[in-house]
Amino acid sequence: MIKRTSKAKNTSNRVALKAVPSTSETAKVEASSPKLEPSRSAQTPSNKPVTAQLPKAQIKLVKPEAKSVCVAGSFNEWNPAKTPLTRRGDGTWIGELSGISGRHEYLFVVDGQWLPDPNAKESVQNPFGGRNSVLVISQ
Repeated sequence: MIKRTSKAKNTSNRVALKAVPSTSETAKVEASSPKLEPSRSAQTPSNKPVTAQLPKAQIKLVKPEAKSVCVAGSFNEWNPAKTPLTRRGDGTWIGELSGISGRHEYLFVVDGQWLPDPNAKESVQNPFGGRNSVLVISQ
């Protein structure tokens, strides 16, 4: 006995979105769809890339004696290694947070010691008896 099987082709009209890496502060998302020949009245200019501005914030700390400075917070899963700051010649440490928006708690990690931002406009009590700095980034 011979058994016949057939594979059904998926002919749905799904649209797939894919992120396109970018070196600038904008993220590009392109829409792609199956090659269909719609009637002229149904054509739209949806094949163009969509560009959205990502919010950015600069964070800095003046600590000339520091050997390393990172920032850890709710925006990077409290992992200081994800956001190291860069030292300038005048002892100022600067980092850029991009692609995040909303309200975030954070602390600087200076040579392994967790410290609040002395220039933060707002802070909140943390569960360890200290204070977390608060950063609000609007979109």
